[in-house]
Amino acid sequence: MFIGIDHGTTAMRFASEGDHFKISREEARSFSFTDLSRLCPLDRIDGVAVCYSMGDGIAAITDIRRVENRGVISREGAGKHIGGGTRVFDEIERSGLPAVVIPGIHRGSPTDPRFKAYSHQTSPEKIGIAYEVCHDLGPDVVVCDTSSNTVTTLVTDGKIVGAFDACIFAPGTRHGALDVDAIRRIDAGIETANDAFLHAGVAHTLPPAEQDRTIAMFAAMECAAMLLLNPDARIALAGSKAPVVAGEVTDLLGREVAVYDEWCAAQGLARIARDVFTTGSPVLGLPIDL
Repeated sequence: MFIGIDHGTTAMRFASEGDHFKISREEARSFSFTDLSRLCPLDRIDGVAVCYSMGDGIAAITDIRRVENRGVISREGAGKHIGGGTRVFDEIERSGLPAVVIPGIHRGSPTDPRFKAYSHQTSPEKIGIAYEVCHDLGPDVVVCDTSSNTVTTLVTDGKIVGAFDACIFAPGTRHGALDVDAIRRIDAGIETANDAFLHAGVAHTLPPAEQDRTIAMFAAMECAAMLLLNPDARIALAGSKAPVVAGEVTDLLGREVAVYDEWCAAQGLARIARDVFTTGSPVLGLPIDL
């Protein structure tokens, strides 16, 4: 049995090939690796794929016991730090189970160098989403994950070309890019850059009636931008807002849009674990370091 672990913004999601469960990141602070028995007996676990934070300290899918600093350059930066993800990572590491850490996409990744104008493109769980979508739709996809934040990834010929991170382009419900007002508040010492990022989503900037419409518009814009590089790619939406905005995104793009639920990342990560531990072949163009 193979297990994927999604380190999401609000929850940790765990999936095997036939079952799943989730816990809040606060609840995850008391996680034990024995909790994986909710999915299957521990002695039947053949491999685990785990995410941690931005994953910007590694560029390959790496054995968890070869990873330094949990695969990140620093825990400081864009995001909310709770401790649940740290606990889950450390429990998996000490469990003795075969496990790999999924990297994020960043300047050290084997992607189109033009995307490296920005230091970071996407965090590791989006790799799981892209892998699951490619399994269903084929090797050419644009995948937009929209919930607390919005991140869009392009895969061409089965390899990740690049991605728009949450702090670059489209807002989510909670997080988004820093605009002129945010920069002024930061310069005035009213809040930190991270605080501004955490409050740049539409739930903080727009009235309720405009929030979903705005997410749909910007999600469609990110997809349209990626289609410039691969006009024939199929389009998928994932995340909690995917079913809410799918109709409007479809109308804006004039293209069919596939919709995936909140378990897509964890299920894709479980699929990655299976393929890494059984075939050892590269995943979406990312090397494997066991």
